[in-house]
Amino acid sequence: MKPEDIEIVKEGPDLLVVNKPSGLLTMPARGTLAKEKHLVGLLHQRFGKVFVVHRLDRDASGLILFARTEKAHRYYSGLFETRAVEKHYLVAAEGRVAEKRGEIDKPLKQRGSGRVSVAFDGKASITRYEVLERHQHATILDVTIVTGRRHQIRAHLYSIGNPVIGDRMYGDAAKQAKYPRLMLHAWKLRFNDMATCKPVSFEADPPADFMGVLKVL
Repeated sequence: MKPEDIEIVKEGPDLLVVNKPSGLLTMPARGTLAKEKHLVGLLHQRFGKVFVVHRLDRDASGLILFARTEKAHRYYSGLFETRAVEKHYLVAAEGRVAEKRGEIDKPLKQRGSGRVSVAFDGKASITRYEVLERHQHATILDVTIVTGRRHQIRAHLYSIGNPVIGDRMYGDAAKQAKYPRLMLHAWKLRFNDMATCKPVSFEADPPADFMGVLKVL
């Protein structure tokens, strides 16, 4: 992937809103992934220095906000820390999620393996969802997160028996291996713009690889 291949949803003097493809790291990684391309590096090549405000998992796709100045970084990071940002994720979960709307309120703790699991001494974590569609073997959800923990949506849905389709870390690895990607896409983002103090909203439709999996569920 080249810097010019990255889809820019919004370019302003203080921010960039980017539509990340699945399979691309948000930031540099360690170990076996240390030499892989990452979104921050590609943006640096195209726009100069950018500041990370929040992240998406490597295998997820969708909207990410980056700041372009230190002042903007402080402002937008503050919005995320105070939960003043509305984020919606489109998720295909395995099986049938019974309730039309629900909330998962379970503390999460990061393990040494890189996984996250429900634990009584974990950090408070709240995930809310609404069923959009039901397929034969899957449920399509609109998911919002009140807190922003690592792998929160993936760990929470796994904990209720409905792992994200294509999730080889939390779902059954052999079963999930037949899907080409993690079925998690950040599709809506809403927050108050720093310059105008007025709310702005952005949307990114699911990419072709996401829609291709939906057709076979």
